[in-house]
Amino acid sequence: MGDDSEWLKLPVDQKCEHKLWKARLSGYEEALKIFQKIKDEKSPEWSKFLRLIKKFVTDSNAVVQLKGLEASLIYVEKAHVAGRTTGEVVSGIVSKVFNQPKAKAKELGIDICLMYIEIEKGEAVQEELLKGLDNKNPKIIVACTETLRKALSEFGSKIILLKPIIKVLPKLLESREKAVRDEAKLIAVEIYRWIRDALRPPLQNINSVQLKELEEEWVKLPTGAPKPSRFLRSQQELEAKLEQQQSAGGDADGSGGDGDEVPQTDAYELLEAVEILSKLPKDFYDKIEAKNWQERKEALEAVEVLVKNPKLEAGNYADLVKALKKVVGKDTNVMLVALAAKCLTGLAVGLRKKFGQYAGQVVPTILEKFKEKKPQVVQALQEAIDAIFLTTTLQNISEDVLVVMDNKNPTIKQQTSLFIARSFHHCTASMLPKRLLKPFCAALLKHITDSAPEVRDAAFEALGMALKVVGEKAINPFLADVDKLKLDKIKECSEKVELMHGKKAGLASDKKEFKSAPGRTAASGATGDKETKDSSAHKPGPLKKAPATKAGGPPKGKPAVPGGTGSTGTKNKKRLDTKEIVEPVLSIEICEEKASAVLPSNCIQLLDSSNWKERLASMVEFQKAVELMDRTKMPCQALVRMLAKKPGWKETNFQVMQMKLHIVAVIAQKGNFSKTSAQIVLDGLVDKIGDVKCGNNAKEAMTAIAEACMLPWTAEQVMSKAFSQKNTKNQSETLNWLSNAIKEFGFSGLNVKAFISNVKTALAATNPALRTSAITLLGVMYLNVGPSLRMFLEDEKPALLSQIDAEFEKMQGQSPPAPTRGISKHTVKGTDEGEDGDEPDEGDSDVDLLPRTEISDKITSELVSNIGDKNWKIRKEGLDEVAGIINEAKFIQPNIGELPTALKGRLNDSNKILVQQTLNILQQLAVAMGSNIKQHVKNLGIPVITVLGDSKKNVRAAALATVNAWAEQTGMKEWLEGEDLSEELKKENPFLRQELLGWLAEKLPTLRSTPSDLILCVPHLYSCLEDRNGNVRKKAQDALPCFMMHLGYENMAKATGKLKPTSKDQVLAMLEKAKANMPAKPAAPVKATSKPLGGSTAARVQPASGIPHQMEFTCVPTPTSTVPSLGHTNREVVEPSVYRERLKILRQRCGLDNTKQDDRPPSISLLSKPAVPTVASPTDMLHSELSQLHESWEQHQHSDLDANQTHSSGTMTTSSSSTANIDDLKKRLERIKSSCK
Repeated sequence: MGDDSEWLKLPVDQKCEHKLWKARLSGYEEALKIFQKIKDEKSPEWSKFLRLIKKFVTDSNAVVQLKGLEASLIYVEKAHVAGRTTGEVVSGIVSKVFNQPKAKAKELGIDICLMYIEIEKGEAVQEELLKGLDNKNPKIIVACTETLRKALSEFGSKIILLKPIIKVLPKLLESREKAVRDEAKLIAVEIYRWIRDALRPPLQNINSVQLKELEEEWVKLPTGAPKPSRFLRSQQELEAKLEQQQSAGGDADGSGGDGDEVPQTDAYELLEAVEILSKLPKDFYDKIEAKNWQERKEALEAVEVLVKNPKLEAGNYADLVKALKKVVGKDTNVMLVALAAKCLTGLAVGLRKKFGQYAGQVVPTILEKFKEKKPQVVQALQEAIDAIFLTTTLQNISEDVLVVMDNKNPTIKQQTSLFIARSFHHCTASMLPKRLLKPFCAALLKHITDSAPEVRDAAFEALGMALKVVGEKAINPFLADVDKLKLDKIKECSEKVELMHGKKAGLASDKKEFKSAPGRTAASGATGDKETKDSSAHKPGPLKKAPATKAGGPPKGKPAVPGGTGSTGTKNKKRLDTKEIVEPVLSIEICEEKASAVLPSNCIQLLDSSNWKERLASMVEFQKAVELMDRTKMPCQALVRMLAKKPGWKETNFQVMQMKLHIVAVIAQKGNFSKTSAQIVLDGLVDKIGDVKCGNNAKEAMTAIAEACMLPWTAEQVMSKAFSQKNTKNQSETLNWLSNAIKEFGFSGLNVKAFISNVKTALAATNPALRTSAITLLGVMYLNVGPSLRMFLEDEKPALLSQIDAEFEKMQGQSPPAPTRGISKHTVKGTDEGEDGDEPDEGDSDVDLLPRTEISDKITSELVSNIGDKNWKIRKEGLDEVAGIINEAKFIQPNIGELPTALKGRLNDSNKILVQQTLNILQQLAVAMGSNIKQHVKNLGIPVITVLGDSKKNVRAAALATVNAWAEQTGMKEWLEGEDLSEELKKENPFLRQELLGWLAEKLPTLRSTPSDLILCVPHLYSCLEDRNGNVRKKAQDALPCFMMHLGYENMAKATGKLKPTSKDQVLAMLEKAKANMPAKPAAPVKATSKPLGGSTAARVQPASGIPHQMEFTCVPTPTSTVPSLGHTNREVVEPSVYRERLKILRQRCGLDNTKQDDRPPSISLLSKPAVPTVASPTDMLHSELSQLHESWEQHQHSDLDANQTHSSGTMTTSSSSTANIDDLKKRLERIKSSCK
């Protein structure tokens, strides 16, 4: 009795640890009552039992353990600190509860595990249960399997990770214990309910009898999509909503209705990757080159067996792909060609996106091999190229495909068109922007007129697929010249197409008729794809949106336009799509006949009169007649021929010449003006553009012609004619006209290279006005082209380059103005901007402004061999030759042959000088190729990341500069996609980690969004937080907020679940700290407007004419009693009367009238509301003064100008004095600002 009374007096927590089972039972019962009474989940009472919960579930006495399990269940359900006990408690349940004979204990153990999952500790619970599957006790294995099955059934496949369960499932199905096999079958059925046929590949090797039994059970499952019946704490609102639906008559069993779609799960993600490179026969590369075809066959068969593995581990497959490509392209044995194609198919299917870096090497070879007509070879090649397409994007291979489209072999043309159709099949409307679709349509339209019927049918099929995918509205502009029979055939092919991605909301209604005129068509709303008979049998995964480029003509790069994408927008693109007016050259007799039919007879007779007044009168009549003419009846060529008649452009009277030039402009504006007509007048216009009296009229006429015939053509003609003569005045004014025309029309379609030679001629001229005009034009071009323009000017003299750089500096941070001209009234309107569903990718421009050179023919096999030579001197010579090729070409097309593989090998060169030289070449390559360099990110860019781990600082610096040069052209999307970056971060190299983390910390805050693959880097980021190296830890801490801004705190915290408890606490503390320092995401870019937005507190004041550009400033009215000094707290306060007096003095010093103040607001209104007394700082006072001076200054300047014109001998003393005073005022403002700081 003494012992009993002794433990009865103990507190609850001590009773729970007592050696007597009765004492523990009493303690557990009291603890259970306490737990039930506590209402607050954050009560301090919970912490008292934190260390005891494991003992509750692992008690050695079965009766006591049962009570402990009941108490533990309540504790886990209600205590906010329960999550800390997950690992130890679940481990105790697995080892000490699941082996108990009592069913009640097992049920409680399962309930506790499920409760831990509910409080969002599912990963830790699943980890412990999977460990239990390795236990030798079959009871524990069965209980763990049952717990996983119930968890999956209740919480669903989004909460319970299926991959680790599926990995051990075959082992469970092969167990000796019948109970284990039976439970394994049950969980296999449950998994199938959630992922359907994705479970079949991982179980393909199990016993056939078991597989048959499973399939019988799978057939019995309902066809509807399963739904979770239990939710995490964070999803309680969803649970309540589901309960309301069920109470209203919804489906209560969580299995969904038959009409629901089963969520698609990719079986590939559930498979374990297999490493095959090390399993290749040692003599494989010797045998594949053997002369005996049987040896080559043995080598290929060995590869075929290896690539049958459905998922392959990432690695360097470059040599293997190169060997297979050689067999496909050059082997004369067609059986081996088919076998090599099957091997490529296996590699593409097994590697998926990781194979994308090799796609560009093999696609042209496969397409050209379609000349083989044997069905088994064609089928193997089709399967290979279809599988390869799914690893890349249409944009990345568009250049190679379009080149093959021009092949003369009809079989190659047919199969290429069919491949394009199957490629469109995997696309949605957003993946086929107009700039990518246009070149494909142009190439296919050539094929529909081919003499071979199979080529025509394939082209019709591809065009029909495109029509179905993007809709009629988007494709009609490219089919404007197609006759009705062919249009009907295209439409017929389109109607046969079955949608793959389903209908998307609307490009347009599919009820409307198909018409041929672009701009008046009603688009088909069906945006889907066709399942063609030639498509690959492999199940296609979703494709990423292809970066949009214009693939017909020169490949398109990324003009680095500061502050915006430039003027090459949708409107410009539509202008380029308008139909050109074609007109034959007419004889002078016909022109006279046509002109006399529309002009007064005396008008034509007086055109060549010797009396200038009569010629002037005829011009007046001429103009009146032209202005009254109907557009369709105006004979433009005949009229300009009459104007060019003697004296024509040699007219000596300036008034007659002004009228003549003005009439040219009117004809170009009002008539259907063609390039033929323009050629007649452009010589005369260029001759008169430098004339003091007629120059403006000549420019007006040129602008009208540019609007009628497109600026690119007009500019090229005008520049060519101006610089074929020696008149520097004409050349200077031509450059000035072009500068202004680019601002009005935009830069779309202009050939930079064509103008550069003329601009360089102007820069070398002795005439300073001509040089100034050239530099001004370069500034306008820089605004649209970006820094890449300077590459054309590197050979100029340093003094001249400094002037050019100064002009470029002025353009920094500015965006090109929106085009205001260029859409001719007589051309057919395109679709409205924003309605075509064509959204450009970030970092891509609508049109590449830089003509690019094809250098693939210069990348010879000999050059590639030199780059890989054993002698470092020969390797250096090879690299020097590559650098010379790129320097000479300036801007290049993306097809560079086998150069990427050769350069990649040099990044690992033992000679660090060659590594640096290779990095310099890669920087050149980025600038030369522009945004098209993105297709080489995976095979060349990621290896540069690896070089960041080099032990030499100068090599790391060069690698970082290279990565930045590439990222500037490509954007960050390609770098962050996939596992490549996480694999680099995984390497335990302190140099690599600190450089890579520093780079990410710099780049991530500048992005508005990132690919979901960024989460793959987080475990390695946490590892870096505990790295031995202090620099790595610091860089990891700096990068932590940058990752959090994109992934969110919740996801980052969830990722700590797999860390050790001590590490987890430290990382969570760092996450809390980083949460406070998390940078804000950049705001979405705002389209430029012509006036400030209403409601803005700060209005940008544009400099008036006569006020220097440097005087531009911001005026910020503030409706408070005290005006802040531009954000500074240290300010002087001035009474309003003192302020007004100073204002008066300042106006007097500027030579301005203080009495005329009616047209401007009172000074007091700039500082405060009328009813509130105000004070102002000197800075605010001067800003307000500047804003008020604008109008008076403009009036003053105009009055000075008038005075100058009236009295030519007068001086500009007042003007210069006023300018000096303004400059003085500006300097005072800067001094006050600096003193405030």
